[in-house]
Amino acid sequence: MGKIIFIDVDGTLVDYEGNLPRSAAEAIRRARKNGHRVYISTGRSKAEVYEDIWDIGLDGMIGGNGNYVEDHGHVVMHQLITEEQARRIVDWLHSRRLEFYLESNNGLFASENFEKAAEPAMREYSRRKGKLDAGKITVRQAFPDMIFGGELYRRDLNKVSYLLHSYQDFLDAREAFPDMENGTWGGAGETALFGDLGVKGITKANAIEHLLDYLGAKREDTAAFGDAKIDIPMLEYCAVGVAMGSGGREIKKIADYVTDDVDKGGLYKGFEHLGLI
Repeated sequence: MGKIIFIDVDGTLVDYEGNLPRSAAEAIRRARKNGHRVYISTGRSKAEVYEDIWDIGLDGMIGGNGNYVEDHGHVVMHQLITEEQARRIVDWLHSRRLEFYLESNNGLFASENFEKAAEPAMREYSRRKGKLDAGKITVRQAFPDMIFGGELYRRDLNKVSYLLHSYQDFLDAREAFPDMENGTWGGAGETALFGDLGVKGITKANAIEHLLDYLGAKREDTAAFGDAKIDIPMLEYCAVGVAMGSGGREIKKIADYVTDDVDKGGLYKGFEHLGLI
């Protein structure tokens, strides 16, 4: 068995406009041809991993920031939010008038007023990521397969993301749901745009450990590529951690190697540096 490579998606494999650099796809295809295994490791649920990514050729995926592990179509591990937790979350968010969307492998399900309420936040998020037409983006463009008007009491949830009125909403959620993994995204600290709730104890590193056990593989044969704070446990767990040049300061600080920006052939250059291609 060759090396086992884990690649974050947004900001690492694709840019924040969702564009997949041709060089990144070529790097993965060449690495797999050379006998290495390649998995995406993402915050996205499976329903958000579109055909252009699968068409590259992958050995599997880690989804939901670590709650889901798949190898060649076989589900190795899938830890869901319980039905009771899901009901409590939906009811609590409704009571706070916080709009949200539910993330599952079967789709993204928006709350009643999410489409209108989330538009300013999505435009700000896009602006921060350098999207040229950030001021015009709609929620339906940001989430093309999102389901509006679907059932909100569900038993298939990986994560829940909710729109923040203020950082205090996240602090209150963390107090209300100590049995959940609480996080934010779209900005650091007070600049965060969204909060999220997931399965307690879930990380990309934990998911990698489950996959290695299943494969009978060794940690010393792993490498990880990422760009954001959520990727730090993955980079620290793997034998080699590579940060994208377009990534954040915190992940670059702990990385073994910093490659170029995602849209400047960063993934391909990182694969070359590690001798994968």
